[in-house]
Amino acid sequence: MFDRILIANRGEIAVRIIRTCRKLGIGTVAVYSDADADAMHVALADDAIHIGGARPAESYLRGDAIIAAALQAGAQAIHPGYGFLSENPDFVQAVADAGLTFIGPSADAIRAMGLKDAAKALMERAGVPVVPGYHGDNQDPEHLFGAAEAIGWPVLIKAVAGGGGKGMRLVERPEDFLSALESARGEAQTAFGNPAVLIEKYIRKPRHVEVQVFGDGRRAVHLFERDCSLQRRHQKVIEEAPAPGMTPEMRAAMGQAAVRAAEAIGYSGAGTVEFIVDGSEGLRPDRFWFMEMNTRLQVEHPVTEAITGIDLVEWQLRVAAGEPLPLDQQQISLSGHAFEARLYAEDVAAGFLPATGRIDHLYFPEDADGIRVDTGVRAGDSVSPWYDPMIAKIIAHGPTREIALARLRRALGRTEVAGLVTNLSFLHALSAHPGFARGEVDTGLIGRDLAALTATPEPDPRILSLAAIAAAGLADGGAPLSGFALWAPLRRHVAFGNHAAQIEVLAPGHIRVFLDDHASECRLRGDRWWIDGRPLDIRIVSDGARVSLFDAQGGVHHFDIPDPLARASEGATESGLTLSPMPGVVKAVFVETGQPVSRGDRLAVLEAMKMEHTLHASCDGIVAEILAAPGTQVEAGAALVRIEQEQSA
Repeated sequence: MFDRILIANRGEIAVRIIRTCRKLGIGTVAVYSDADADAMHVALADDAIHIGGARPAESYLRGDAIIAAALQAGAQAIHPGYGFLSENPDFVQAVADAGLTFIGPSADAIRAMGLKDAAKALMERAGVPVVPGYHGDNQDPEHLFGAAEAIGWPVLIKAVAGGGGKGMRLVERPEDFLSALESARGEAQTAFGNPAVLIEKYIRKPRHVEVQVFGDGRRAVHLFERDCSLQRRHQKVIEEAPAPGMTPEMRAAMGQAAVRAAEAIGYSGAGTVEFIVDGSEGLRPDRFWFMEMNTRLQVEHPVTEAITGIDLVEWQLRVAAGEPLPLDQQQISLSGHAFEARLYAEDVAAGFLPATGRIDHLYFPEDADGIRVDTGVRAGDSVSPWYDPMIAKIIAHGPTREIALARLRRALGRTEVAGLVTNLSFLHALSAHPGFARGEVDTGLIGRDLAALTATPEPDPRILSLAAIAAAGLADGGAPLSGFALWAPLRRHVAFGNHAAQIEVLAPGHIRVFLDDHASECRLRGDRWWIDGRPLDIRIVSDGARVSLFDAQGGVHHFDIPDPLARASEGATESGLTLSPMPGVVKAVFVETGQPVSRGDRLAVLEAMKMEHTLHASCDGIVAEILAAPGTQVEAGAALVRIEQEQSA
């Protein structure tokens, strides 16, 4: 076994690897960029080495710097985590050439599965079923269009390299194909340095089921399946293991196919074979097809660990050190059910745009039964624009699917994040979705019910009353003389969010709140506020600039507190401006000065947080100015395009 390894990654996966290494007595070396000097993984590692600037290309994608750091620190091996260089065969070869061990598959195995078209051809030869489609070398747009016509609409355009939904477009009509192809190719070129695509038949009621495999270079085993059908924009949101509705026949068929895939390339280490399943008639052994193989540890590996009791990182370390597989197939058993929810810094109301900012408050219910939380951040840390905006993975395990889901729902309800916007309320709503509870999952579920899942109901008067108390700085009940006046309690005005109220402090812990024409009696009893005679099980977090209320049922309410000394800047925001929703790089501009545009027309593409975001015209008019050229780095709120609106006669 190794004495010391370097972890070529950051965030929660680096922290997760460090914890297994500690259990095994293995020393760890972290690497960090300028943006991560004070990061959690740096603090937890035994040693840490700076490798460059904040941009991934200046740090975590610098294979030479990472190898030099490993040699400098006396590490014997490098664990890549996932993302960054984890599936880069040239890096794997360079690690070996430096006399170090790569904790993962060989460069040849990664190359075999790195391009989707070649991988599908290899899988066909190995007897693994593949989705009907075009995987050829001819990338001429007209040829690809003809292939799509032959396959039949709808089709998926997919980048042959990479994953995570990047370079992927759904095309339902022939007239949309060429523009979707151009967009997919541009995103693929940016993300993977390879614009080549393949065309696949789109399954109308698809389920995304993947099988965890593990090999030692000679033989392989599977550790059952995960269902990753709950997705938005082809990105996973909640994963579970095992797949709901799975039959013994289907599990055996998929497991055998996944093992054949791994053994066909002499696979070593942890990997995932992803299948698309037609769920229109239930799960049938003749209705699943190979999509791709991820030659690394997956983000959702904790649900497999939960149902098998196996530490996959420990297995990775042992196999990389030359040990055989710890267990045979018949020794691996499945116990219970598990879910994983991905908590992100993102603005759900704005279309799930990634968000940045400081985490002012963070709480996870890690003491609850069956709950595990994998995170790489702490209160006081910031989510930067340079990396994936994941805050944590919340994992729940139970003896049955129903119990595991109930535990997940409760854990999400007790999770608290303040200081920046997150998808926490969305995750809680999704965990309570009736169809999801019944196991009726497919990749279109979120899209079909998006309005209900993202709805933000107006807080009731009791919530608003408590927010007013917190905004006034009286969440602890108020000092003995708070609100004192000679003849009557002093009524104070308080503003919070889009609301305003009048409050009276009648006595310590006794406050009356006036909202419009309604007055609420509020009393603090112990550590709980009672509003109009009923207790509110709500935790209050306030930093003077924002009030956050978290209730045990998953409700999250944030209210900004206006600065009374701040001067209003009338007219500071000019009508007709298209602003950058986040820091990023302007990838393309589609309009010219003087060009007429209509509401909804494409104006520009912003590249941020590893994704491309298309910005559209918000009104009809004429393009008056282009304020940011392609290639420009812009901050959140930067003006990109100004449109002069058409004046009505």
